[in-house]
Amino acid sequence: MNNKISEADLIINPDGSIYHLNLLPEDIADTVITVGDPDRVAEVSKHFDRIELKKGKREFITHTGYLGSRRISVLSTGIGTDNIDIVFNELDALVNIDFNSRQVKPVLKSLNIIRVGTSGAVQEDIPLGSIMVSEYGLGLDSLMHYYMHQLSGDEHMILDAIKSHFHHFKGISPYITAADPGLIETIGKGLSRGITVTAPGFYAPQGRQVRAKASFPGLIDDIRSFSSGKHRITNLEMETAGIYALSRVLGHKALSVNAILASRFKLEFSSNPAKIINQAIELVLSRL
Repeated sequence: MNNKISEADLIINPDGSIYHLNLLPEDIADTVITVGDPDRVAEVSKHFDRIELKKGKREFITHTGYLGSRRISVLSTGIGTDNIDIVFNELDALVNIDFNSRQVKPVLKSLNIIRVGTSGAVQEDIPLGSIMVSEYGLGLDSLMHYYMHQLSGDEHMILDAIKSHFHHFKGISPYITAADPGLIETIGKGLSRGITVTAPGFYAPQGRQVRAKASFPGLIDDIRSFSSGKHRITNLEMETAGIYALSRVLGHKALSVNAILASRFKLEFSSNPAKIINQAIELVLSRL
């Protein structure tokens, strides 16, 4: 049986690197920090003891180096789950596909992937400057409609409650995935937790209205008012649900750490976002 992956399905550049990320298999560490903003890669890697590699293509910038004896890669994804689809499939290919034979390796590797990103809180009791972890990622985008995605019992229960709560939002079919339990207990120890909504845009999909009229004017109130047992929605951003779901599908471990820069309840935005982001970076690095 020939399980060779075609050149159209897995595109490898002439230098042997993966198509979009421009990386060779040896360029990636087993621990990967993802950030949205390409400029934030250097804000992470400046804390490394040494940097062995810097590569980039389009919005995808990668630095790999060492923090003590631990090898770490930091990679920018750009914004949105469409980019997460590219980054996570190519990260997985780098570690789990033999580029010479174009076949899946007999022994699969599981990466530890930690997102350090920015987010807006929807609950009144979450202050600006907080650092939160996403216990669950709730996707309002369509990425996981294209993948086979298995849910746990708890995920099914919460998703059923969410579908009931948002039943009047026609055309939206949400999906949900939990964080890796090991990472949430180590990297996320002692931090506030909640359900993070991943939206397919920044303005109307996150309940903002500038000039174009929103289809769901009560979106933030509906998000804020959801609860199921001890679970509630705490914050909004644009990548977490895709990261969690694709990590589950591909066998990797993922955690999203959120620097809260906006309060959607108080209609406020941080006066010093760089400080909050750096605190989140330093916290994650100290716990690896």
